[in-house]
Amino acid sequence: MSEHIDQPQAEADIAICGAGPVGLSMAALLVKRGVAADRIALIDAKTVEQARQDPRSLALSYGSRQILQEIGAWPVAATAIHQIHVSRRAHFGRTLIQREEFQLPALGYVTRYGTLVTALAALPALAGVRLLRPVQVSASTERDDCVELQLSDGRTLRSKLLVQAEGGLFGAQDDKSLQRDYQQIGIVAHVQSSAPVAHRAFERFTDQGPLALLPQDDGQGNNYALVWCVRPDTASQLLALDDAAFLAALAEAFGGRLGRFTKTSARNSFPLGLNARPAASARTVAIGNAAQTLHPVAGQGLNLGLRDASVLARLLASSTGPDTLLHFTAARQADRSLTIHLTDVMARIFASAPDGALSQTLLGLSLGLVDVVKPARRLLAQQMMFGRR
Repeated sequence: MSEHIDQPQAEADIAICGAGPVGLSMAALLVKRGVAADRIALIDAKTVEQARQDPRSLALSYGSRQILQEIGAWPVAATAIHQIHVSRRAHFGRTLIQREEFQLPALGYVTRYGTLVTALAALPALAGVRLLRPVQVSASTERDDCVELQLSDGRTLRSKLLVQAEGGLFGAQDDKSLQRDYQQIGIVAHVQSSAPVAHRAFERFTDQGPLALLPQDDGQGNNYALVWCVRPDTASQLLALDDAAFLAALAEAFGGRLGRFTKTSARNSFPLGLNARPAASARTVAIGNAAQTLHPVAGQGLNLGLRDASVLARLLASSTGPDTLLHFTAARQADRSLTIHLTDVMARIFASAPDGALSQTLLGLSLGLVDVVKPARRLLAQQMMFGRR
């Protein structure tokens, strides 16, 4: 896929700011549904090679696999999730969601960011898309007939519509934004255990937040991607530990379901919060993390973003008129609201309640009820796997 050199003043029907998994999928979906590739501009601050080197792990739902299949970006190197075990540390209550109940080959998949971006960037559908990278959008001005983008290299791009998909909120916040600081830190790493359970993912609720272990095969079948959510003071303590002490702390928090934890990679951390800005103007709309940055509990961020891209591409294939973006916001309201609410409630139970609080105990009891009441388990799993699109 080649880079294109543009004149100082360029034209496009749809400009996409952000060439991560959501932005790339958006461009490919538009072409798949009939939008001319040369009328799409894709802007990103990183080169393709920089994006390929990103080692982060991503959780893909089965519904996201369907979207990637539609544009020819599946299969990719990924570990299938056949079961999801959800539990509450030191309390009654757990649920086990299994693929057989839904007659699916997998509930979801775990892959790496760089792996997915590489597959998407190689799609033939993107061959004619105008690529502007590495370059940043330094300013945007919405006019009656277009959005005018000032690029960091001095170029100007005029587009009928702007899709913000750059992986973070773009521009100033407004009074329609929903923001929340959970006062939690997410610690991420890759760990190995002595008794792995093939293709089983774990979501373990501790007194300070969820601890997720996602199967990510390293060739030995014993590698897990770890996301451990704790309060800032605890995060500082955990990050200061040597590997052996960190693995011992992980075993204390998780329990013995996977035997001993035997190895860890370097650890990284990031603050956790909710930042949702779902509104759209006549010519600008946000999707994915640009529209809603979620707590990682249940791993719904990327999946919600791909559903955004799928719906928006379908609507824009019919019309690029200003009303289309307002129709998109209305069409996505139910799925976004439900997903944001579910993740927000679970995050706040641990972020705002003292250790062992009644609200935390009630969550454990609810997990037990979900396991017993089959319709409730199916509804939860259907939302996590497919959402609404």
